[in-house]
Amino acid sequence: MSGRGKGKSAKPKVSKSHKAGLQFPVGRMIRFLKKGRYGDRVGAGAGVYMAAVLEYLCAEVLELSGNAARDNKKTRITPRHIQLAIGNDEELSKLLGNATISGGGVLPNIHSVLLPSKKKKGAHGEDDE
Repeated sequence: MSGRGKGKSAKPKVSKSHKAGLQFPVGRMIRFLKKGRYGDRVGAGAGVYMAAVLEYLCAEVLELSGNAARDNKKTRITPRHIQLAIGNDEELSKLLGNATISGGGVLPNIHSVLLPSKKKKGAHGEDDE
């Protein structure tokens, strides 16, 4: 009866994500890469690399968003906190500058032309006696 069934020596299945030490789904990334037809072949490490990069980006955005929420004395991250986190970080702003975050609002910014001007005393005949 050799070759029939798994028998007693069946090993538990270990996911590609677990092997790579990641939270993001490596198998799904591989499937997306194949389905997207980005190339003729997809290497074994491509899905791992893509999952790792996306996991890092998410962790970075979540950390900065959590800091923004804490600064506003909130315990829950809202789209506004994500918008502020991305807008205040130079690299993330460059990467996600054209992205629209629903409910995020805009970054607080007053154009320098609209600010009150600082005039020097005595420059235009004021206080010259």
